Amino acid sequence: MSCHEIEALRLGLMNVLGTTDRSVREHAEKELEGHMEGPIEGLATADSLSALQRHLDAALVDLEAEIAAADEDDPEYDYLRGRLVAVRDAERSLDRLTTHGEGLLSDLGTAHDALHDAFPVDE
Repeated sequence: MSCHEIEALRLGLMNVLGTTDRSVREHAEKELEGHMEGPIEGLATADSLSALQRHLDAALVDLEAEIAAADEDDPEYDYLRGRLVAVRDAERSLDRLTTHGEGLLSDLGTAHDALHDAFPVDE
């Protein structure tokens, strides 16, 4: 059993953040062997936060469909539901990261404007 969505999201975040930890990358790539298609591949190869959000949404749709089709008596059923909780939590974390990034961008714009107000530039 593996949580492909989380491992793929980790790879995608490494791409976006420029993280080069080889051992983490190799571990995630090993976990995803044979599963690099569709939203999982999109997550693993994403290069922006918006791409991560888009592919994570698609991966959640797939996971929810897998759970809906699963037999509640299947020994893996509870794991699937737990996986959904973990991926939903990751989705909220990614939303917070995006919101904080947008806030930082706005704050930098405000600081830039304040600097120009204090020290006007003649053009």
